[in-house]
Amino acid sequence: MTADPDAPAHVIRCAPEPGRIGAGRAHAKAILLGEHAVVYGAPAVALPLPGLSCTASAVLSGPPGHGLRGYRHRDAAGATAGEEAGSRAPQALGYLVEKTVERFCPGEVFGVELVLESGIPVGRGLGSSAACARAAVHALDDLLRLRLSADDVFDLVQLAETRTHGRSSGIDALATGSIGPVLLASGRVSVPRVAAPAWVVVADSGESGSTREAVALVRDALRRRPGRQASFVSRSATLTARALEALGNGRLDLVGPALTDTHRLLASLGLSTPALDRLVRAALGHGALGAKLSGGGMGGCVIALADTPEAATGIAAELTRQGARETWTASIAERGEDD
Repeated sequence: MTADPDAPAHVIRCAPEPGRIGAGRAHAKAILLGEHAVVYGAPAVALPLPGLSCTASAVLSGPPGHGLRGYRHRDAAGATAGEEAGSRAPQALGYLVEKTVERFCPGEVFGVELVLESGIPVGRGLGSSAACARAAVHALDDLLRLRLSADDVFDLVQLAETRTHGRSSGIDALATGSIGPVLLASGRVSVPRVAAPAWVVVADSGESGSTREAVALVRDALRRRPGRQASFVSRSATLTARALEALGNGRLDLVGPALTDTHRLLASLGLSTPALDRLVRAALGHGALGAKLSGGGMGGCVIALADTPEAATGIAAELTRQGARETWTASIAERGEDD
């Protein structure tokens, strides 16, 4: 890799090395508070789920070409798609490769093959598309020795997310690379204070949801009634602020009700389903401090809050008995705002 003195400072001339393999990794996320409202400027909090990951490897393609020339993807169910067809790869990934090369390797002409292996279920609000895009960006960064900044990585993942979902807040692009809770508020990213350890249980309802369709549903619902958008955004922001204050004071007993009230708010827009409502009730009935749908809704997952690992284990078992296809447990460690 050599610097081009005539190129803008953010552009890097790269010298791809045949035979080199680039590797990248990212993980799933769950929205704790603020989904959908974040698109309209309200704050949102997301949590990393490091136990669910996507890995990517990138190599230069054999025959001459440009962009994404080969693609394979092994998903959580063990199914493989893509084979050698870049045309069969998700459009967003092809666009991501094209823009990465165009932006950071101007003038270069070469093809790339991507192999993704993901344990993140698709259509569950767990950030599968963002995690795969982030893993792919890291693999390209490693392959081409670009030394991308955190902002560069975020921007590229956002390009792919916008192609996949339409309007995207950016919280998935952030949380799939974070090591702790992420707060996105007014376009600014920060680390919320956590004064007491907590645990969350994420349960897959078994129903697949479409973020693009859910975003469109919310947009249409808010447009139909004057003042409803302002009311929804204000209510969501209030609940998130209340939960953040309680989280910073170690009052998990006050965080939980904010989650449950947020579920009711999202359900009022038609985003819940009987399966999601059943899992929320089951979690609350088995000792969860609060529970709600997580992500786009119209299917997907429920997230429940617990104050001990033992309580989380019991909630997970109950949700499985109530029909959850799979559950995952993650901890929220104590963190200061500057950690």
